[in-house]
Amino acid sequence: MEKNNKMGTMAMPKLVANMSLPLMISLLVQSLYNIVDSVFVARIGEDALTAVSLAYPVQLFMIAVSVGTSVGVNALLSQSIGAGRKEDTRKIATTGMLLAIFGMAVFMLLGLTCTGLFVSMFTEDEVIGTYCRQYLFICMLFCAGTFIETMFQRFLQAVGDTFDSMISLVAGAVTNLILDPIMIFGLLGFPALGIRGAAVATVIGQWVAAFIAVLLNIRRNQIVRVGLKGYHFDQGILFRIYRVGLPTIVTQALGSVMLTAVNAILISFSSTAVAFFGVYYKLQNFLYMPMNGLGQAAIPIAGYSYGAGRKDRIRELLKMILPLAVGIAVIITIVFMAVPSLLLGIFSASEGMLEIGVPALRIISVTFAFGAVTIILGYSMSGLGNGVVNMMGTALRQVIVLVPCIWLLSKILGVDYAWYAFWISELAGCVYAAWASYRELKKKGILEKE
Repeated sequence: MEKNNKMGTMAMPKLVANMSLPLMISLLVQSLYNIVDSVFVARIGEDALTAVSLAYPVQLFMIAVSVGTSVGVNALLSQSIGAGRKEDTRKIATTGMLLAIFGMAVFMLLGLTCTGLFVSMFTEDEVIGTYCRQYLFICMLFCAGTFIETMFQRFLQAVGDTFDSMISLVAGAVTNLILDPIMIFGLLGFPALGIRGAAVATVIGQWVAAFIAVLLNIRRNQIVRVGLKGYHFDQGILFRIYRVGLPTIVTQALGSVMLTAVNAILISFSSTAVAFFGVYYKLQNFLYMPMNGLGQAAIPIAGYSYGAGRKDRIRELLKMILPLAVGIAVIITIVFMAVPSLLLGIFSASEGMLEIGVPALRIISVTFAFGAVTIILGYSMSGLGNGVVNMMGTALRQVIVLVPCIWLLSKILGVDYAWYAFWISELAGCVYAAWASYRELKKKGILEKE
C-alpha cells in the first residue's frame, strides 16, 4: 500500500495541493446549496428568508451527524491503509455504510414527527412558521442523499482521491443551481412551488451527488470496499470511529446550537437581525471553505503518516498549512471589510438589513485569522485520532464564549455591539487549540526530530 499510495511518497507541497484543492472546490460548491437557496428565497420576501435562516440549524445538525461519522471513518481508514491492514479497512468501510443508513433513518423519522414542534419554539409568526415547516419537512424526509454522499465521498478521500470526491459534490451543486429557479418560480412548464421548490431542488442535488459518489467508489476505489458477506459487527471498530467521530459530530452540531441560540437572542430585537445573521453565517461558511479544505485534507495525510510511522511528514504538513490558512483568512477579512454592502446585496438586503449588517460584517471579519488557526489544528489532531481538540476549540469559539457574550453585549449596549463577542470567542478558541495541539504532538513524540 505504501508504494501505491501518494500520501506516503509524494512531496508534501505537491500532496497538500493535490489533496486540498479539490476539497476546497468541493466545499465551496457544497456551501452553494444553502447560499443559492437563500438568494432565490430572498426574492419571495424577507419572511421567507427568515424562515430558511430558522431552518438552517436543523440542516446543520443533519450535516453534523453525517460529516462527524464519516470523519471518524475517514481517520480510521487512513490509519488502517497506512499500516497495511486490508481486512480492517473492509470492516471499517462496511460499518461506516451501516452507520450512514441508521443516521438517515433517524432524521427521516424526526422530519415526520417533530418539524412543527421545532418551528413553534422559535416563531409565532404564521407566515414565517408555515414557510419554515414546508422547507424543513422536505429536507428531512428526503435526507438519505446527504448521508450516503458524505460517507462515500470520505471513502474516496481516505485513499487520497479528493478529485473524484469533488466531482460528486460539484454534480450535486450544479443540479441544485439549475433546479432552484425552475422549482421556486415555475419555469420551463413546471409549477411554481415557492419555498418548497427550494427544498426539492436541494434534496435532488444531494441524491445526484450520492449516486455519483457510490458509482465512483465502485469503479475507481480498489482499496476501500464495502462487503456484508462474512461481516460481523465489531464494537471495537465502532468505538474507534466515534472516538474521533463523536467529537466531530459535537463540533459540527455546535454551529446548529450557536445559530439556534443567537436567533433566539436576535428575534427579540427584530426578524431582520435574524435574517442578517443567517446570511452572514452562510457567507462566512462559503468564504471559510478554502481553510476547511486544507483542514480536511490534513485528516487523511496526518492519519496515514501516523499509521506509517512518518512523524516527519506530520511536522512538514503543519508547517505548510498553518501559514497558508492564515493568509487565506487575511484575504477574506479584506473582502468583508471592503465590500460588505455588495455581499449583503446578493441576498436582496433591505435598508434595515444593510444598517445592521455592514458594520457587523466589518467587526466580525477581524477575527478570521484566529478562526483559521483553530480550524487547521483541530482537523489535524482529528487525523491523529484526537477529535477533542477540534470539538473544544469549536465549542469555545461558537458557543461557550460566544453566545453568553452576544447576549450580554446586546442587552447592555444593544444589538449593534453584540458582534464584538466574536473578538473574545475566536481568541479563546485559538489559544486553546494551540495549547491542546502542542500537548498532543508532544505526547505522540511528533515534535521530536528523529
